[in-house]
Amino acid sequence: MHNILFSHSYFLRFDPKQWSAGQPYAPLGTLYAAAFMRESGYNVSLFDTMFAHQPEEVIAPLEKIQPTFFVVYDDGFNYLTKMCLTNMREAAFKMIRYAKSSGCTVIVSSSDSTDRYEMYLNAGADFILLGEAETTLLELTDAIIKKERDFFTIEGLAFKHNNAVVKTPRRSVLKDLDALPFPAWDIIDMEPYKKMWLKHAGYFSMNMGTTRGCPFKCNWCAKPIYGNRYNVRSPQNVVSELTMLKEKFQFDHIWFCDDIFGLKPGWVNEFADLVAQQNLQFKFKMQGRVDLLLQENNIKDLARAGCANIWMGAESGSQKILDAMDKGTTVQQIYEATRLLKKNGINPSFFIQFGYLGETKEDIELTIKMINTLLPYEIGISVSYPLPGTVFFEKVKNELHNKTNWTDSDEMALMFRNTYQPAFYKQLHTYVHKSYRKHLAFENAKQVIANPFKANYKTIRKAISWLYYLPATFIEKQKLQQLQKPAV
Repeated sequence: MHNILFSHSYFLRFDPKQWSAGQPYAPLGTLYAAAFMRESGYNVSLFDTMFAHQPEEVIAPLEKIQPTFFVVYDDGFNYLTKMCLTNMREAAFKMIRYAKSSGCTVIVSSSDSTDRYEMYLNAGADFILLGEAETTLLELTDAIIKKERDFFTIEGLAFKHNNAVVKTPRRSVLKDLDALPFPAWDIIDMEPYKKMWLKHAGYFSMNMGTTRGCPFKCNWCAKPIYGNRYNVRSPQNVVSELTMLKEKFQFDHIWFCDDIFGLKPGWVNEFADLVAQQNLQFKFKMQGRVDLLLQENNIKDLARAGCANIWMGAESGSQKILDAMDKGTTVQQIYEATRLLKKNGINPSFFIQFGYLGETKEDIELTIKMINTLLPYEIGISVSYPLPGTVFFEKVKNELHNKTNWTDSDEMALMFRNTYQPAFYKQLHTYVHKSYRKHLAFENAKQVIANPFKANYKTIRKAISWLYYLPATFIEKQKLQQLQKPAV
């Protein structure tokens, strides 16, 4: 049997914002690939970079295991890897070089390498897997072991042939997700994950994918791995894995990391029934579209299943901007979904995006008004980020020049020319957060005044935080106004 050493290129320590948050999730895509290859007869092991200090740490497992193949297989379910951060790319290049010097055949699968396969091949990788990669990886390794040299018939592959880069046709995505083995949870040490979660959040959260792909056409959203097809595991298959994970790791919480959770009609209802039948006690968060949440009895079923928090791609409070993004949702739906979620005991959280093409001061003000009126549970603010393969990227690619990716997830750099200078959007991020916290404080103060005997320590603490956030918001707004000059 041949050995495969799997790894991935996300180093939590290289992303200061995420390291400080202390809420790491295991590389799910990597574990899926490892399980698939093990089921196909390979010995698999993992060098988990999540808590590593430097890429050089891969040298020891390379020397110990002496694998035939070194596979950098990134987690295509996690938005942090989809961002293709340069810190992680450089770390991947170093690991590639170490593996090559150890005599391994080096294979890479990631969003970044799918978009920039020539760059990774020039860095020393032997093969790049394009798109959904489990089947491609198996066909490739089997062919190499058989000493075949004709790789042109393997779909979803990029490699060098006679010093020229060759790219084979894209492989169709897997349709029967239930046929996949559960991720190889046994090859990863979950203790550091659990320890960090308990320290920073007070509970232990794990990640799970129930679907692959997204059928919607938001023109800034890249889908290099699973594309626009949407395939889903059965509720029975998902609940079986949840039961196994609960017994093995005693998790408290699950992040369903699908782009769109529960899109298939009736899926959420059946899932909620099965969770109740199995008496599974856990909370979860997910990502959802406001229009889908308003269909059927989705919100009630999600609450029944244990949903605690839904991150919605609100993006903007301006209908003009939502339409420019080809979002397919309305501001009215954001307001309605938020109201219904709160009514059913689910926390609504917003992904917000500033800096999209054509966004004006008035559009920004509409977004801030929406946030401060609806007061979501959490907000995640970014600036428009052009990723290859998107309509948005094509519109701005001539302005990107030397910088096409952020160094880490907190860089918040606007990489193309827009209404305001890049510094404005960085400051806007700070101001909106302070303004949001100020309005939350005022809302908590109202609750304390209206029901003083029901107030607890947490509510009172939030209420009196206006003493900080009121002047802080004023100061940050002054800074923002100083930067409010049209981009040159």
